[in-house]
Amino acid sequence: MSHKNHNLFERFSDWATKFTGSSHAFIGAVLIVIIWAASGPVFNYSETWQLVINTGTTIITFLMVFLIQKAQNKDSKAIQIKLNELIAAHEKASNRIVDIEDLTEKELDQLHCYYEELAKFAKKDADIHTSHSIDAAQRNQDYKHEFFKHKHEEWLQKQQEKKES
Repeated sequence: MSHKNHNLFERFSDWATKFTGSSHAFIGAVLIVIIWAASGPVFNYSETWQLVINTGTTIITFLMVFLIQKAQNKDSKAIQIKLNELIAAHEKASNRIVDIEDLTEKELDQLHCYYEELAKFAKKDADIHTSHSIDAAQRNQDYKHEFFKHKHEEWLQKQQEKKES
């Protein structure tokens, strides 16, 4: 994929995100605080001296919030695309969950309840490979229930026949 179409903000935000998360940025920030603290006696610990660090950190924090959010949005989108690809590529995965990030909170809660049911089905199965999606888990559970119900009824009938004989 081509990465040449990045606009100026995209390139800056990528660079700034990488830089601010580096050890160099942390060391730089620590040095600024040490220099600021050491300069306190020179400025008699004045209000202006305090205002410099307060204003500087407030502005940087304000800007970093947006930068971090942009980086998180980009990472989240990339992760969602990768997960969607895995779901789409796996033949037994339920394609109904592709793009679930567009659902409302209420819809996500409902889907979460379905997956809690899936977990209950999985706990009932001895083989971890039998349940692959909500739909498959329900079909597997229904089949097993009917199969064992039928077997149990056959066994009961044989027991009744033995008693009558």
